[in-house]
Amino acid sequence: MALEVETKDCTALSDSEICEMAELVSGESVYFDVGHLSKQRDAWVLVTHVRDGSRLVAYGFCTLERVGGDPTVLMGAGATKRSARRDSALRAMVNAQLRRAVLAFPDEDVLVAAQMADAATFTAFKPLDRVVPRPGYEPNGEDRAWGRRLAKRFDVQGEYKAREFRVYGDGGPSFVLNHTAARPEAVPADVAALFDGYDTRNGDAMIAFGWATREDLAKLL
Repeated sequence: MALEVETKDCTALSDSEICEMAELVSGESVYFDVGHLSKQRDAWVLVTHVRDGSRLVAYGFCTLERVGGDPTVLMGAGATKRSARRDSALRAMVNAQLRRAVLAFPDEDVLVAAQMADAATFTAFKPLDRVVPRPGYEPNGEDRAWGRRLAKRFDVQGEYKAREFRVYGDGGPSFVLNHTAARPEAVPADVAALFDGYDTRNGDAMIAFGWATREDLAKLL
């Protein structure tokens, strides 16, 4: 059965849908309850739901705007259900949000940014170019400037260290895109190393970003 994807205005998100989203994952180190998600509904413009039949398997808040003058997809709090189709659900959600971007920003490269707490979430950035941070790459001053802009826009919970692209949490949840690997051993070791020492229960998170080229975006139409 094909996954069904819907993106709509957060103003149309019902209380029952909020409860369904809160029930998608529980008992994990990163968990958003009804209260958290209700506040996110007020903070973001769009929300994407991915369903397998009638069952919710992924969700993610997002907004399309210009940051520092550049067209940007900001991915807010999101989660994928622990299932065999979690990678497919993540790809479907990201593609839906990027498809919105090409309609909003035709003929432009688009920056895509998210907070992450697990190396498996890098799966979401596979279609992107010039991802920062990434293994084997030394970020430059412009990269760090982007990190600071995004940390401010995400209104991070805790202290942001620009040279590390890392949020040191304050004990509450960081509003990350929460995705875990079905087989953690399959995550490349150099990607996993980027998250060494992270305490997700304390709200530690990485701010990561990359570019979707106009050519790649056009293929989504």
